[in-house]
Amino acid sequence: MSDSRSFLLRVISIALLCAVVVPGAAQEEGVAWKSLSAPQQQVLRRFKADWDDLPAQRQQRLRNGADRWLGMTPEQRRAARKRFARWQSLSPEQKRHLKERFRRFQALPEAEKKRLRRQFQRFKKLSPEKRKALRERWRNLSPAERQRIRERVFRRHRRR
Repeated sequence: MSDSRSFLLRVISIALLCAVVVPGAAQEEGVAWKSLSAPQQQVLRRFKADWDDLPAQRQQRLRNGADRWLGMTPEQRRAARKRFARWQSLSPEQKRHLKERFRRFQALPEAEKKRLRRQFQRFKKLSPEKRKALRERWRNLSPAERQRIRERVFRRHRRR
C-alpha cells in the first residue's frame, strides 16, 4: 500500500472514530452530589433525592445557581426571594409574556441591550413620584400612540 493511501486510510479512520466518540464526549457531564461543596448541598438540599435523575445540563445550572446564591449578600438574597415570590404569584399568561419579552431582549444586538439598560438605570434614578407619573402617562396612551413613540425612539437610536 502506498504511503499516501495509508495516510488517507488513517485520516479516514480517525475522522470516523471522532464522529463516533466526540459527540458523546461533547455532552455535558453530570454533577455528582458528593462533588458539591457542603454549602452547595445545603442550598440544593430539596433536589437531593432526585439529583441523580436530573439531566446533566439541569445539574450544571443548579450548581451554578447555588454558586450565585452563595455569592450574594443577605440584602441581595432578600431581593431575590422577593422577586421569586412575585414570579410565583404571576399567572401562566403573565409568565409566558415575560419570557417572550426576555427572549426578544436577548435577541437584540448588544449595543441595543446596553442602550435599554442605560435607559432603565436612568428611570430607576427618578423619584418614585416621577416614575409613577411616567407609567401613568404611558398607560393612558392608545396602542397606536405607544407604537409611534417606540418607532420614533427606535429610529433616533438607529441613526446614532
